[in-house]
Amino acid sequence: MKPEFQAALFFLPEDDIAGIAPLGAGNINDTYAVTLRSGERRILQRLNPSVFQDPHAVMRNIRIVLDHLRREIQNETSWGNKFTVLSLYTGKSGDWFAARDGSAWRLMSMVRDSITCSSVSDPRQAKKLGRGLGFFHRLLSNLDPEQLVDTLPDIHNTAKYLYQFDKIISLRGQPATVQAEFCSSFIQQRRQLVNILEDNKKKLRSGVIHGDPKVDNFLFDRKGKRVISLIDLDTIKSGLLLHDLGDALRSCCNSGGEASHEPEKIYFDPDLFGSWLAGYFTEAGFLLNKIDREHIVDSVQLITFELGLRFYTDYLDGNSYFNVRFPDQNIQRALVQFYLAQSIEKQSDYLQSLVREVIHTL
Repeated sequence: MKPEFQAALFFLPEDDIAGIAPLGAGNINDTYAVTLRSGERRILQRLNPSVFQDPHAVMRNIRIVLDHLRREIQNETSWGNKFTVLSLYTGKSGDWFAARDGSAWRLMSMVRDSITCSSVSDPRQAKKLGRGLGFFHRLLSNLDPEQLVDTLPDIHNTAKYLYQFDKIISLRGQPATVQAEFCSSFIQQRRQLVNILEDNKKKLRSGVIHGDPKVDNFLFDRKGKRVISLIDLDTIKSGLLLHDLGDALRSCCNSGGEASHEPEKIYFDPDLFGSWLAGYFTEAGFLLNKIDREHIVDSVQLITFELGLRFYTDYLDGNSYFNVRFPDQNIQRALVQFYLAQSIEKQSDYLQSLVREVIHTL
């Protein structure tokens, strides 16, 4: 019996299941669409056990956040029923299934009439994404972060990722290719980036963050006119708001998309950047203090560099962390992030001026 079918049977009677098919191509978890005999569709997801080693804590965090969002959204007048909070389904003995291989499975509602986007080219869409994350942060701003378990304590510990890179290089070296040489040289020349936020951590605003607010974790309505949900909440935790902003902007403003096969042509779009910020500040600008605002561009540059570093290190380590569909996918991903970081560097002063412009118009 296939593992996804075995997991589905924990939640559903066999006679209710019409079919199970892979859905999407996530970097970490495996996702399936379960179609019921009634025609209803649900999301079945396997948590990667090498990444999420405490599924009990992951699921507890998600329950706390979903319950909080449902309570808070009842008082919303600007979004109201336009934002959908996901539901978890209970199985035979809880809301997650422990498989023999150590992985955990869960069954969730599927947001009807929704679409995802892998890249953004329209400033109006970027503004909606900014508003979406701002709305999410605002609703969670009065949730006590101490209620959540930090299931990924080093998720944005750039210095640790650099240490891991140095260790693997010393043990294994690297391939003698142009791409590998570019990646290694890029990392070595930017080692000073790792502590940009860490040196100011005590002055920066912390709160409950999503942890992975990339573009395709936002759901739009079918016409693409508004954000109606934010998915993949496994990385929910207490952290710096700038970690979320940096990651969201990194993803949103790469108009070529994260799967580009021409990384040298990657461009960080300042128009998308300004529009995204305008959307975020409309909803949650009050959450960011003066020091946060001064480090927005730094956060984008750091998270972009960090992700490239993680992809390249995983490539050197035999692709043990991120899911890949071909052997060189992680170095391809790394190149996209490094060229994107290079584009951010070249426009740093202009991007800083856009931050000031958005703040001035509040």
